[in-house]
Amino acid sequence: MSLSNHYEVFAAAYVRGKLGIGGSDQEVLERAGDLRLHRFKRSNQLPRVRKVLGTLHALAPERLLDLGTGRGVFLWPLLEEFPCLEVVCVDVLDYRVADLQAVSRGGVERLTAVNCPLEEMPFGDGEFPVVTMLEVLEHTSDPLRALTEVARVCGRSLIVSVPSHEDDNPEHLHLFRAGELQRWLQQLGFARVKLDGVLNHLVVLAQR
Repeated sequence: MSLSNHYEVFAAAYVRGKLGIGGSDQEVLERAGDLRLHRFKRSNQLPRVRKVLGTLHALAPERLLDLGTGRGVFLWPLLEEFPCLEVVCVDVLDYRVADLQAVSRGGVERLTAVNCPLEEMPFGDGEFPVVTMLEVLEHTSDPLRALTEVARVCGRSLIVSVPSHEDDNPEHLHLFRAGELQRWLQQLGFARVKLDGVLNHLVVLAQR
């Protein structure tokens, strides 16, 4: 099976982890059967993804916490672009976490996935030097409470992206103004807050 427009390495790891089989990437992909691999379709050319990856190159993290990982739209290009980076993912949906854990079992051992709410994470204060929270905050019922917990576990740099315009997604509960996000982050202890507009999104870099 050829998945040239997908992240084949991570798709193959997912199949290995789900089916408990071995073999080369191509061999295990041939045995994927009904497993849905659309989540591994390449997304690295999305403008907001490129913006965040470029920012991370400047930060050069060795360990990163990704919040609200979901299907992995940002995770797969992140893992590909930073082949030595240890990534811990958090998602509130247990089946999403189970899929991420399958990728880890299937050979991507630097990936860890944790099932928990953003408002109550089982991590120490400042445990992660870099935290990413992409397309997540607009889904939270109490965004300031969520950001407060995120700030607690973030040791140095936080990257947040949110939509900058109204859309028709019924799961989006909030639309944030740049000044509002800046004030919140400064109140939470981030001395430097930089906001950039990237194709209908705001990408925010907040640093201690």
